[in-house]
Amino acid sequence: MESTDKITTSGSEGRDASALWITAPGHCRLHPERLAPPGEGDVLLRTLWSGISRGTESLVFNGRVPESEHERMRGPFMGGAFPFPVKYGYAAVGIVETGPDALRGRTVFALHPHQDRILIPAHAVRLLPEELPPRRAVLAANMETALTIVWDAGVQPGDRVAVFGAGLVGSLVAHLCARIAATETLLIDRDPQRQALADALGLTFTSTDRLEGEFDLLINASAAPEALAQAIDHAGFEARIVEASWYGDRSLAIPLGGAFHSRRLQLVSSQVGSVPASRRARWSFERRMMTAIRLLDDARLDRLISGETAFGDLPKDYPRILAAPDTLCHAIRY
Repeated sequence: MESTDKITTSGSEGRDASALWITAPGHCRLHPERLAPPGEGDVLLRTLWSGISRGTESLVFNGRVPESEHERMRGPFMGGAFPFPVKYGYAAVGIVETGPDALRGRTVFALHPHQDRILIPAHAVRLLPEELPPRRAVLAANMETALTIVWDAGVQPGDRVAVFGAGLVGSLVAHLCARIAATETLLIDRDPQRQALADALGLTFTSTDRLEGEFDLLINASAAPEALAQAIDHAGFEARIVEASWYGDRSLAIPLGGAFHSRRLQLVSSQVGSVPASRRARWSFERRMMTAIRLLDDARLDRLISGETAFGDLPKDYPRILAAPDTLCHAIRY
């Protein structure tokens, strides 16, 4: 049953905003909100674009966030609470209408749900380079995830790298790995039509049924347990396998028999909620995000935005966008 009476608004005075709320499994709607007058140190944004990250948002939309992860999965400025009603999302780009002089009129990125006007502390926004198209900047959060995965994998020049899953995050991971000197990076997907995407990004591609050889590093970003099993099969001696998918409330069997132990394989997880231990002493969340934003300076990455929807049409289009297997990052236009 769809519930709306628990949706709260922020502030009793100020300017109106509208936000997308998920109210029950498979149900969402736009809900009006009131924004309090900006305080000292706040910024008021007029949103230009936001991006749908299909993997995580589909789990939230279908109520598949495990109870054990309700607190850890809370996004910055998320509204409500898991499972429902909840205001979720983490890729917003907007223009600062009110705020410090150094930011007013500038385009910024924020880890914020889908909402047309946003009031947040100034320290929570990241200034975008003037040459970066605002629409492409919705990829920043996913690029941050990809960067963290590459760090967790420990990719070095000359490594043979297999990336399973030519979705948004997998394609970004392969894009970063391929830029490391002398690295042989292969993007793998069960859908052979993803060849066109790989070509557009300048990546080498193969379908899962044609994969051959052994690799030094294998990264599963497909959310498919079959791909994880295939990664184990193609891992060289003492290779590292990184599981970058999040399965929500799903459980899966991992084939740890056979030669898994005799080949001394490493199986590690990667998650963007923390900076990897190898960099934590020097890297803040801000430094990592600003690096991710700089890494978007490549026009080929526009190919990862697979569709566009007007914000007013989002409630009726959101289920279709999340269900479509060819969705990469879907841009919301405000």
